[in-house]
This record gives sequence, C-alpha cells and structure tokens, in this order.
Amino acid sequence: MALPRLRTVVLVSGAALLTRRALKRRIARSPLWPLPALPEPVSGHSQRRATAVRRLLITERSEVAEGVVRLRLEGAGLPRWEPGAHLDLVLPSGLVRQYSLCGDPEDTGAYTVATRLVADGRGGSREVHEQLREGLEIEVRGPRNRFPLTEAPAYLFVVGGIGITPVLPMLRSLAASGADWRLLYGGRSRASMPFLEEIEKLGADGDRVTVVAQDETGHPDVAGALAELAPGTAVYCCGPEPLTDAVAAALPAGRPLHLERFSAAAGDAAGPGSGPFEVELRRSGRTVPVAAGQSVLAAVRTAAPHVAYSCEQGFCGTCQQRVLEGEIDHRDDLLTDDERGDSMLICVSRCRGGRLVLDL
Repeated sequence: MALPRLRTVVLVSGAALLTRRALKRRIARSPLWPLPALPEPVSGHSQRRATAVRRLLITERSEVAEGVVRLRLEGAGLPRWEPGAHLDLVLPSGLVRQYSLCGDPEDTGAYTVATRLVADGRGGSREVHEQLREGLEIEVRGPRNRFPLTEAPAYLFVVGGIGITPVLPMLRSLAASGADWRLLYGGRSRASMPFLEEIEKLGADGDRVTVVAQDETGHPDVAGALAELAPGTAVYCCGPEPLTDAVAAALPAGRPLHLERFSAAAGDAAGPGSGPFEVELRRSGRTVPVAAGQSVLAAVRTAAPHVAYSCEQGFCGTCQQRVLEGEIDHRDDLLTDDERGDSMLICVSRCRGGRLVLDL
C-alpha cells in the first residue's frame, strides 16, 4: 500500500509544481491577469535610465580651485567615454545630479568629476562638498554624452568657470592630435578657475589660451573672439547663462553653436502651451488638471506620488514619461529628436493643447 500512496503523492506534487510554473508565466505576461495583458510600459524605463547603475568608491578628494572639489571614483572595467560626456551621481539623499567627466577617457578603472559649491543652489553641490569623502561608495549612472566633440578644421571654446570640466578632455585630445584650437576662459578670479595651470600649459604652444579674470580685467570680449572666425570653425560654449547668451548673440548668422548650459534655458511664460490643461493617466484611470503656473510633475504627483523625479529643471531625465496622445510643448535641452516624438520631461515640458495622455 505504501508504494501506490507514494506514487500518488509524487504525481500530485508534480502537477502542483507545473501548475505554479504555468501560473507564474501567465502572470508575467499580464500583471493584471486574468485581465488582458497591456503593452509593456516604457515610462520610467527609457534608454537613458537603462544605463547600467554602478557603485564606485571615492578614492581621492581634492580642491582644484576655490570652492571646487574634484572626486576620483574607482571601479573595475568601466566603459570608455568621449570628451564632453557626463555622469549621473546618485547622492546619499537620493538626489540625482549630473557632472561632466574631466579625467582620462581611456582610464577604465576610474571616473573623475568636479563640482563647484553653489551656496544658493538646490542642495546638490552642497551635499557633494559636505558629505562625499574618500572611502565612501556612491551610485552612478552613465556615462552619456550630449556635448560631443565633432570633426572640424578649427575650434573656438568660450568657457566660464566650472564650465571648463567638459571642455578639458577636449583640449587634451586636440592638443595631442595637433589640431587648431583656441580657448577664451573667464572666471571671477584666477584662484576660482579650476585646472587653470594645466590649461595654460596645453595652450603655451601658439598662444592658444586667453584667460580673463573678472577681478583683474572685467568680462571676456566675446564679440571680439567671434569676430573673425575662420570658415568651418566649430564654436563650443559652456558656462553660466549670461555667457551662453552673449555667445549666441555674437555668433555670426548661420554658424552652429555647440552649447552646454548650467541651468535650463529661460522659457516664455506667456507662450503657447503655458495655459491650463488636463493630463489623463491612462494606466491609473485618472485625470488631473494642470494649472497655468503648475508643472505637469506637480499635478501628476497629486494622483501618483510614486512618480520619480530629481532635478526639476529638465536636465537629468528621471521624470521622462511616454506620451500616448496630445501635442507636447518641449521645454528641455535633454531629449533627442527621436525621444521627443513620444515622450516628455514632465518637470518642465507642457501641452500645446487642452489635453495630454501619459502612459502612467
């Protein structure tokens, strides 16, 4: 009698195991089973955020100018990067901030970033300066590059202060290749300008570097630097908004500008898409109103407080959401043309009509 009973137990157990496996596969295909499966959501899962997340060790912390801290972040087998790339740092508080890589792209054992303390900023730089120390592990994402060095017969760089960080690897690369380049580098004082000694050495051959310290000679002559550009010269600018605006205004018509900003470009508060509208959250089955002076993010979080966000200025991409219906008023400088077709950064962008439908 024991053998048939044992066989029955084995058969029942096997059938139960197969049933559980089949059920798991069915649920995986449709989280709302037994309802029909929905298409896989892409909101919160774009290629930008799909970049590998790593934990790196801070092995060196040094002050490279007044108020500017440089961090060396070490790890094994790190991806190579191109000059102009940046790294996302996930700070201990959970804030995500982007910092340009300023080390050696061929160094697969470490990344180097530098940040200036902004006393009246939103807290990211203060957290870096006050909490990030040697021996601490930090989570990073990237690198990514939205400010690449293009092929050109000549280059002109106009840089202000900490804006030198993405440009420095470019200068090293161009100097090593023998390319024709010039740099106009401005700052409040020479002591506040990071990497100044190295930059002056790079430009010593051919008098390529012009340093303008505001406390000595005032503001850089942007118009003069752009007045006689050789044909095909690539113009790069990185720095505070007054500098980037001055370069854009002085650049001859038809000449492209490679630009990286410290903050979001000022938008037209009275322009199209600035009025109230409503946002439908298709997966949640809810519709929320967005007031004229309210961000889509703020409105959405009243119904979906779990929605991720960080910079609230259209820089980091954390709040990127898929748009199913509606005309988007893009107000960021981050998304690619392809991404703008069906997604938006809900912290800054709005609607050009009366209604948006998000994949939320």
